[in-house]
Amino acid sequence: MALQVLQGAETLPEDCRGGAVSVGNFDGAHLGHARLIELLVQTARPAVVLTFDPHPLKLLRPEQAPPLLTTLADRAEYLHQLGADHVVVLPTTPALLQLSAEEFFQHILMQRLAARAIVEGPNFRFGRNRTGDINQLEKWCRAAGIRFRTVELQKLAGQEVSSSSIRRALSEGRLADAIAALGRPYRLRGIVRPGAQRGRTLGFPTANLEETPTLVPGYGVYAARARGYPAAVHIGPNPTFGEGHPKIEAHLIGFTGDLYGQELVLEFVRCIRDIRRFASAEELRQQLQRDIETARREAQP
Repeated sequence: MALQVLQGAETLPEDCRGGAVSVGNFDGAHLGHARLIELLVQTARPAVVLTFDPHPLKLLRPEQAPPLLTTLADRAEYLHQLGADHVVVLPTTPALLQLSAEEFFQHILMQRLAARAIVEGPNFRFGRNRTGDINQLEKWCRAAGIRFRTVELQKLAGQEVSSSSIRRALSEGRLADAIAALGRPYRLRGIVRPGAQRGRTLGFPTANLEETPTLVPGYGVYAARARGYPAAVHIGPNPTFGEGHPKIEAHLIGFTGDLYGQELVLEFVRCIRDIRRFASAEELRQQLQRDIETARREAQP
C-alpha cells in the first residue's frame, strides 16, 4: 500500500499503473466509498483511488469550500483500510482545473494511470466546469477498451450516504447518524494549547484543543477516545461562567501528564448531552462527574 503524489510530468511507479481506478474527493471515506472500493477491487488490480488536494472548491470558490471530514493522511489511511492498493493524490492547481473532461480522461486516466478499468458513482462529474459525466466517460472507456462500472448510491434509513450529509449530521450534533454513515468513530485532530484552567479547579483537568483542520462537531458533551484513554469532551461555550467563546476541552480519564504543544487525536463515539447553564459551579461539577462516568463506560478502548 502506498500514498503517491502525482506532480507535474512525473511518472508513477509501475505498480500504480494498469489497474482499476476511481476518481473523487473521497472526503470522509464513508460507506458509499467503501462500496465503491469493494467493486474496484473486484474489477481489477491494483485498485487505485485518485483523490485531490486541496478540495477543488478551495481554488474555484473558496467561500463555498466545505469543511473537511478528514485530513489527507487520515483519508489515505481509511481508503487503504477499505481495500485500496494505492491512493494517488493529484494536487489541485489552476492548470488541472482547466483540463476539459476529455483531456482529463486522456492525460490523467489513460496516460498517467494507464487505467484498465474505471469505477464511479452515478453522480460523478469531472473536467473543466464539471462538464464530463458518467455517460460520456462510459463512451470514451468503451472506445479505448477500458472496462467501466458504476456503483449504486448507498443509503441509510432511506437517506443517501454522502460527505455533505455527514457534515450536516456532525454540525447538528447528530453524532450517531454521522458514525453510522462513516462506519467508524469520527476523528478530530488538534494541538493542545493553554486554556483557562477552569476544569482543573473543578477537579477535572482538560486539554484545550486548537488548530483543528477538519470539521468540529456541533455543541455538546461527547464520549471519545484519545491516546488509549476514554475521554469526556465539551464543545462549545461555557454559559455557567458567562463564557461565550466556544472551546474544545477534553478530559482524558485516567491520564496524567503534560500535553501542551502536542497533537491530540479524538475519536468521537457518542453524544452524551447538550450543553447548558448550571446554577452553580458545584452543580456543574456533579454533572461533569456523571458525564465522565458515561464516557468511561461508552468509550473504553
